Amino acid sequence: MLGKVSLSGHLFDKFLINEALDMIEAAGGSFHLAKCKLGQSADAESYSELEVGADDKRVLDQIIDSLTRLANPDEDYISPPREANKISLKIGKVQQEKEVKEKPEMTKKSGVLIIGAGRVCRPAAEFLASVRTISSQQWYKTYFGAESEEQRDVRVIVASMYLKDAKKTIEGIPDVETVQLDVSDSENLLKYVSEVDVVLSLLPASCHAVVAKTCIELKKHLVTASYVDDETSMLHEKAKTSGITILGEMGLDPGIDHMMAMKMINEAHIRKGKVKSFTSYCGGLPSPAAANNPLAYKFSWSPAGAIRAGRNPAKYKSNGDVVNVDGENLYDSATSFRVPNLPAFALECLPNRNSLVYGEFYGIESEATTIFRGTLRYEGFSMIMATLSKLGFFDNEANQVLSTGKKITFGALLSNFLKKDADNDSEPLAGEEEISKRIIKLGHTKETATKAAKTIVFLGFNEEREIPSLCKSVFDATCYLMEEKLAYSGDEQDMVLLHHEVEVEFPESKRVEKHSATLLEFGDNKNGQTTTAMAKTVGIPAAIGALLLIEDKIKTRGVLRPLEPEVYLPALDILQAYGIKLIEKTE
Repeated sequence: MLGKVSLSGHLFDKFLINEALDMIEAAGGSFHLAKCKLGQSADAESYSELEVGADDKRVLDQIIDSLTRLANPDEDYISPPREANKISLKIGKVQQEKEVKEKPEMTKKSGVLIIGAGRVCRPAAEFLASVRTISSQQWYKTYFGAESEEQRDVRVIVASMYLKDAKKTIEGIPDVETVQLDVSDSENLLKYVSEVDVVLSLLPASCHAVVAKTCIELKKHLVTASYVDDETSMLHEKAKTSGITILGEMGLDPGIDHMMAMKMINEAHIRKGKVKSFTSYCGGLPSPAAANNPLAYKFSWSPAGAIRAGRNPAKYKSNGDVVNVDGENLYDSATSFRVPNLPAFALECLPNRNSLVYGEFYGIESEATTIFRGTLRYEGFSMIMATLSKLGFFDNEANQVLSTGKKITFGALLSNFLKKDADNDSEPLAGEEEISKRIIKLGHTKETATKAAKTIVFLGFNEEREIPSLCKSVFDATCYLMEEKLAYSGDEQDMVLLHHEVEVEFPESKRVEKHSATLLEFGDNKNGQTTTAMAKTVGIPAAIGALLLIEDKIKTRGVLRPLEPEVYLPALDILQAYGIKLIEKTE
């Protein structure tokens, strides 16, 4: 109910009050009648007190106007016949459950400096700029304990080395400022950091240390989405002494993966369960509609970085045994994988670096016999990448033909390194069939050769097109073509899929439970602006970390990851409220 009014009056007869009550019901209001003593005769005076309520202010105002008119009729109003209409109507104090009149606005102001204007910046800036609006919503008040009508207003400043990049990134987001900033310019860095409460660094990991040292000096909190490296870890005591928090790994992977894992594991431990198995799978992929090439993959960042990451050695624990995978054999170690809740996705999984450190982070190293973290790709990706690697497409050594400085085409380079061991093989490698035959001669199966040849032709490696002079190796030439042919175009969507499985044993009952949590997010295009799923799932958690520090919900000082309940519990709830959904299931 929006509000209610108390009315009292001396009524000459019962007809007048009955008419008033009929009018209130017809208008959609409610009433409570008290102290009513209606006489049976025309000259018997009666007294009544009436409480009227309504859920809509306009309805309440209409009822009050109608009752006033009933009590004080004008010449156009025809009332039921009676000797006299003796009524004095007094409107009491309005008692409201919600405000009818606007109160003076009360606002708490804070500031966040976002350094780095890449793709991740926009969703982070959008989230922080919307705090003024969402701080009045009930979920915000629930999470942050805001009992008053006070609103939170965040001043958002986006800094980039090139001002035009910052302006382009935040185009269409109201009330976001942009500044030019080179973090190597210590004077300017000090200036802008001093103006805010929290810094959100979206720079490459190698740049975080210089920003962190400035934050320590000025006693400002810092959030990053990057792995906490040794250089940042060494700042722990200085950050504690300065009274600030440096919150790292607050993105997707690392970030949401930590938070989902810790929530599931801690809930099991609270119930006296022991984690027997922890497996985590994450991948940034094209949406099914955009997976329209032989690799079923597209790059939203440097192909060179992605390929190098795909050749890192890996280590994990399976049924009590530690398994080591050499980087050169990583693609060959891929296994088929299906997410139970999403059976339509034909996926495969590659081991992701050293999984054993996560047993230590999550406090399960001594109880879990299986600890595995994997990278997801569509099925067939690893077979093709392994073949390209063995054929020499990822050879990073200076190529003899390319190093001469002479102009050479992609087709000529392909013939050069695919036929370098051939004896008197003059067959040209112009088409898919010829390339496939050559790959088979080099010792690969027909199935593998066919898929690899299709990929080579799709990339344009057989074309008589001149290779740019910047390419000094076959790897450089491969990355050049991948960046050109495996990029997202138009309004194509990317996709992020994160899936955890935790097997919990309860020693007393010998019962075993299987818990899973899944996040599936797609990129979107609004008002001509494309925001990738990867940018959302990295940028928004980082921005939530900044908000938690603004609201003083994170009390721990020093360098930390989102492994504590004070971080991951509200962060996961806010992600859900903001529209990034996590599907949890127990069997």
